[in-house]
Amino acid sequence: MNIANASIHSNDFSEQGRRHTSAEIHQYQDVIALFDAAFNQSENTRLIKGAGEPEYIPANELCDFHQVIFAHGYFASALHEIAHWCIAGKRRRMLNDYGYWYCPDGRTEAEQKKFEQVEIKPQAIEWAFSVAANKAFRVSTDNLNGTEPNTKAFTLNVHQQVLNYLRDGFPPRAALFIDALAAFYATEALSPAKFSLPEEWRAAMTKAGV
Repeated sequence: MNIANASIHSNDFSEQGRRHTSAEIHQYQDVIALFDAAFNQSENTRLIKGAGEPEYIPANELCDFHQVIFAHGYFASALHEIAHWCIAGKRRRMLNDYGYWYCPDGRTEAEQKKFEQVEIKPQAIEWAFSVAANKAFRVSTDNLNGTEPNTKAFTLNVHQQVLNYLRDGFPPRAALFIDALAAFYATEALSPAKFSLPEEWRAAMTKAGV
């Protein structure tokens, strides 16, 4: 257990200020407020701005609520960590980082493929969160110092998972948070048309047999 597991993190709202540009519309404080309103009481879980790497810490003897900790106040990091939490089952939500071991940057080709396989669903949900919040999204292959990933192929896999969710339904907590984001940012209901990909990507991947 690292030292963060023995800590109770707190949110810092001191950076709130007047918003003048479109980029400033997406403030991490708003995501925290929306998450807490949706899940603080029902799931005893809070979204926390962290000072380091993202982490999930279940309630323990030092903190009586579960903590979804995102990195450095980054809006996208908050959405990504919420997406992981929305997928994790009840048993995994009782384990630090849901009981998963994270293979760090510098992965081999085989390790990268495994990493991408487990990232398809959370990044599909993150994409849906981003659309609901009217925020630009791009997939993260997160391997700058390892084997160069096939970003286009991964993007297409994530896109297909989004379409599957739109057809079959999102996980319940993800669906609830999508609604919360859409209400706050005044966006329309999600539809396949809102998740477009460059046509040349599809043509190239089809030709390559991917």
